Amino acid sequence: MAAAVTGMAERGPGGREPGLGLAVAAVPGSWPEVRQALSEGRRELVLRGGPLEERVRAGGLDPGLFALPLLQHLELGAGLAALPPELCGLAQLRSLVLRHNRLAALPAELGRLQRLRSLDLSANRLTALPPSLGLLQQLSGLNLSHNLLAALPAQLGRLAALTHLNVSANRLSALPPDLFQPGLPLLSTITAAANLISQLPATVSQLPALRTLDLSDNQLSEIPYELADCPKLKEINFKGNCLKDKRLEKMVNGCQTKSILDYLKSGGRGKGKGKTDSAEKVENREKARKKKKVLKKDDDEESDEMEELNKLVVRVLHVSESPSSVLVKVTPNIKDVRPYIVCCIVEGMNLRPGNALKRFLVAQTKLHDDDCQKRTLATIATHDLHLVKGPLLYDARPSHSLKITPLGKKEIKAADLVRQLQMEADEQRKQKKRQNISGLHKYLQLLNGKENFPCLVDAEDHAISFPPITNSDKTKIRKSTSQLFLEVTSSTSLQVCKNVMDCLIVRMAELNKFTFENQEPESVSDDETEEAGAVDLTLVKMASPELIVKQVRVVDVEGNLKVVYPAKTDLNVDAHNVTVIR
Repeated sequence: MAAAVTGMAERGPGGREPGLGLAVAAVPGSWPEVRQALSEGRRELVLRGGPLEERVRAGGLDPGLFALPLLQHLELGAGLAALPPELCGLAQLRSLVLRHNRLAALPAELGRLQRLRSLDLSANRLTALPPSLGLLQQLSGLNLSHNLLAALPAQLGRLAALTHLNVSANRLSALPPDLFQPGLPLLSTITAAANLISQLPATVSQLPALRTLDLSDNQLSEIPYELADCPKLKEINFKGNCLKDKRLEKMVNGCQTKSILDYLKSGGRGKGKGKTDSAEKVENREKARKKKKVLKKDDDEESDEMEELNKLVVRVLHVSESPSSVLVKVTPNIKDVRPYIVCCIVEGMNLRPGNALKRFLVAQTKLHDDDCQKRTLATIATHDLHLVKGPLLYDARPSHSLKITPLGKKEIKAADLVRQLQMEADEQRKQKKRQNISGLHKYLQLLNGKENFPCLVDAEDHAISFPPITNSDKTKIRKSTSQLFLEVTSSTSLQVCKNVMDCLIVRMAELNKFTFENQEPESVSDDETEEAGAVDLTLVKMASPELIVKQVRVVDVEGNLKVVYPAKTDLNVDAHNVTVIR
C-alpha cells in the first residue's frame, strides 16, 4: 500500500531521534508527503504502507514531520520499533494512531501531548506504559488492544475525560484499582477480553457512566454483586470465564444483561451463594413483568391505563416472522477497512406530520455527534425499505471504481467525491479563516490512508451507502416512508454498533410518541403526493405510536451467521417508560 497523506505543516526542520535505534533522515522535509502537507497547509497526516516502511528502515523518519506545529491528526504505520520523543512536541495533536507497528515502549515525553483526545496503540509489542500517560487530561479514547501488557499504570485513574478503554488481548492479570474510582465520571466502555484477569473489584459500582463491560475469556471465578449497582450498565460479557456459581455461569452465556444483574441483586452475588432457584425466579418475574405491560384488561383502573398509554412500545419480530426482511452478506474485503455492521427494519414510524421528518434527521445528527463521537466510533444510515433491493452486500471496493449517488447529488466515483469534498473543505478554511469545517467535510479524515472504501451494495450492484460519508439519494427516506431500513457500521466493535442501534430505536420511539400526542397537520411534498397516488395522506391518522422492529441477519459469503439484530441480548433498555415485546 502506498503511503497516504492528508497533513499539514508550517515550518521546516526540527528534532532528531537520539538513542532509539532509529535513524533520522538527513534532509528535513525530504519526504514528498511532508512537503505536500507543508505546501497545502493541512492539519491531518497519514503515513503508512510497505514503501514507507522501506524508507524508515533505510533512513528513519523525516525530521520535518516533527516541525508541524498545527498538526491535529497523525497516523503512522511504518513498522516503527521506537517512537521518537520529538513527536511528543506536536502540541496541537488531537488524534494519534500508531496501530500495527513494532513498538515495545513509549517515551516519557508522551505526557506533553496535552490536547490529545484519541490514542490508538493497538497491535504493537508494548510490555509497559509510562506513568506520564496520566497527564493526558483531555484523552477520551484509549486503545491498547493486542499488545503484551502485563499491568496497567495506576495513573490511568487520572484520565478524567476517558470514555472508552480497550485493553483486550494482552496479558493483564488485573485491572488497576484506580480505574474504578469516582475520578472517572465519563468512562462508559471497558473492553478487556482475552486477558488473564482473575478478579473484578467491587468498586466497579463507582463508575456512574459505565454502559458496556466486556471481560470475556478471562480467569474470573466470581462476579461482584456490586456490579448490579452501576446505574447505566446495559451490556456485559463474561463468557469464557469459569465461575464458581454454575447457575450464574449458565446465565452469562445465554441470558440478558438485566436478568444477570437481577440475579446478582437477588442473592446470587456471583459467589456461589445464590439459591438454586434464584435464576428461575428472576426469569419468571421478568416474564410476568413483560406480560403485565403487554396485556390490558377492561377492568384496569384509570391510572393504570394512563400509565400504560405513556409507555413507549417496541415490538420485535424475528426473521421467521418477517417476510420482508433483507439479508446482508459480508465479504472478506471489508475486514481491514470497516468490519462491523448491524441492520434492522423499523415499521410504524410516522414521518408525515409537521416537522416529524426534520426532528428525526436532527436526532440522527445528534447521535452521530454524541454516541458515535462524530462518527469515529460508528456511523448511522437510514433508507426507505421500499427502495432497497436485497439481498445486500457489505463490501470494500477500490475508491476509483466505487460509484454512489450522494444525497442531493448526481452519481460520482467515491474517489472524486472525496477529492471534491476536500477541495470544498480547503475553500471553507480560506473563506472563514479558521480550521473548523462543517458538513461531510469533517469526516474525511476517517478515510485517510484507505485505498478501498466500505460500501453497502444492493442486488443491482448500486451502492446505497458509503460510510462514514454518505448514503445514496436513491434510497433516502421521505415523509411518505413507512418502512425504514437502518444500518450502523463501525471499525471499532460489533457491540458499539449494537449500542448505537439501541439508542437510535429508543429515540425513534420517543419521537414517534411525540408525533402521536401532538397531532400536527400531516402533509407531503409534491413528488411524494404523486407517489401516493389518489390517497389523501392528510387524512391518515396514527392508530398508535408503537414501533415494530424486524430482525435482519448478517452472514458471510458462505451463509454462516455473523449477527442478527435485535437478538435477545439487544434492546435491554433501562428506561422505565419503554416496553420491549419479543
